[in-house]
Amino acid sequence: MDAVKETQSQAPVEAGPPPSVALLQLTTGTMVTQAVSVVARLGVADALAGGPKSCEDIAASVDADAPTLYRLLRAVADRGVVIHLDDDRFELTPVGELLRTDVPGSLRAWATMAGLPFHRDAWTDLYASVRTGEPAFARLHGTDLFGYLAGHPDDAAVFDAAMTSLSLSMLAGIVHAYDFGRFSTVVDVGGGRGALLCAILLANPHLRGVLFDTPSVSAQARQTVERAGVADRCDIAAGDFFSAVPSAGDLYILSNILHDWDDPTAVRILKSCRVAMGGGRLLIVEGVLPDGAAISVAKLVDLEMLVLTPGGRQRTRADFERLLGDAGLRATKVVAATMDVPASYVEAEAI
Repeated sequence: MDAVKETQSQAPVEAGPPPSVALLQLTTGTMVTQAVSVVARLGVADALAGGPKSCEDIAASVDADAPTLYRLLRAVADRGVVIHLDDDRFELTPVGELLRTDVPGSLRAWATMAGLPFHRDAWTDLYASVRTGEPAFARLHGTDLFGYLAGHPDDAAVFDAAMTSLSLSMLAGIVHAYDFGRFSTVVDVGGGRGALLCAILLANPHLRGVLFDTPSVSAQARQTVERAGVADRCDIAAGDFFSAVPSAGDLYILSNILHDWDDPTAVRILKSCRVAMGGGRLLIVEGVLPDGAAISVAKLVDLEMLVLTPGGRQRTRADFERLLGDAGLRATKVVAATMDVPASYVEAEAI
């Protein structure tokens, strides 16, 4: 058994702009988010895929008002999304390329969702969440996030695509950071449409996979698996991870699942995995909060969980060890993301 360990880093303190400038930069962040979201939603990057174009031509392609689109594009040019060329022509930067629909690592869906009302409104109500400890989303929409998405298919499609794009761009780091070669069958519990599992299978040709999610999500996963060319090594199963998960694997993955739930509910999910995995291993892939003051994007993700979910949160190593113990499991390794290890994960086994 590997010794329990955690890696984390404290970013060096660097000289920055004057405090007033720094604060203005911080408080205009929501403006930038909204502007980039609109660029993504309109499909501007797809319109620029072939090279520089005039604002008139871009506007015609995306059905926008040209003078107003010009105001938007010159603003995001200052943030490195596009390059403002002579007159009214624009071209994509490497950052802007990721807003295209058809490029590897596309973040168009994530950028779009970040500015849509159903998501943005919850962050706007962060004040009330901090005062009360209650999620903003349910207070504003009258139901929790997943209940809302079930009744709003357009927003649900953007949300699903955003989660898939994050799996490909962020969670794919786990493919290189973790040794999957030790295993024969990987069960991705709550694996969505299968983006992460497909990446793991492609990098490990000897592996078989089982993609497990709710019936409605699993029904959409077959296309992802077939498109990745791993359908002959990947079974798709449907069910409820609160009740039971398939007992077919020697490695089980929970990728950005536990942070959606409060502690008692997270323990229920872990217990389902504990029953299924036998002598196998469990891999929890999500941001691990540092114990101290180390800089971590997981701290912002924790606020995302606060406003969106009832009781969801990011957790420290100690938090994970406590949850695992309550479910009859113990941590064998805890790793927080660093520049050298671009993935956070917790590995566990049965006690």
